[in-house]
Amino acid sequence: MAQTNPFFDVANNPFLNPENNPFMDPKNNPFAASNPFVGKDLKDMLSAFELPGLDIDGLLATQRRNIEAISSANKSAAEGIQTIFARQSEVLKTLMAEASSSVEEMSKANAPQEQITKQVELTKVKLEEAVANIREMSELAVKSQSEAFDILNARFNESIEEVQSLNNTTKAKAKAKTAAKK
Repeated sequence: MAQTNPFFDVANNPFLNPENNPFMDPKNNPFAASNPFVGKDLKDMLSAFELPGLDIDGLLATQRRNIEAISSANKSAAEGIQTIFARQSEVLKTLMAEASSSVEEMSKANAPQEQITKQVELTKVKLEEAVANIREMSELAVKSQSEAFDILNARFNESIEEVQSLNNTTKAKAKAKTAAKK
């Protein structure tokens, strides 16, 4: 027998009852089928409010370009991550092959002094390679992040200019309208 959660029980939770909570009333819910705006696009919804001096088409075009820039930045970041993963896979394959050959080489050494010398040399070389690999991965990550940031930063600056232009156009139209009335 399944237990029910009393929190989601409309009869026992006053917040879910439309009589107590007007936001639960389907007429006030913007996503409810009874709402007159459902099924219309954003432009139609905004035009219903009829804000004077607001260029809805211009604002929507600006937002569309913002979303495209975010998509482009995400694509750039994803490609950067793929590059890093591919490089890490290459490094791992190389390390595995080198580890195998190192073990084989170490087993061929006869004297304990010779084994210790080879281990120290090998450790030094591998430590330097590890540092170089970490540096390379860091540089790849920074490059990827910089590219994504540059895309977003450029779009942000363009967006500010577009909104200022829309504002100036709206002001000019309002002045022209006022001058025409005189």
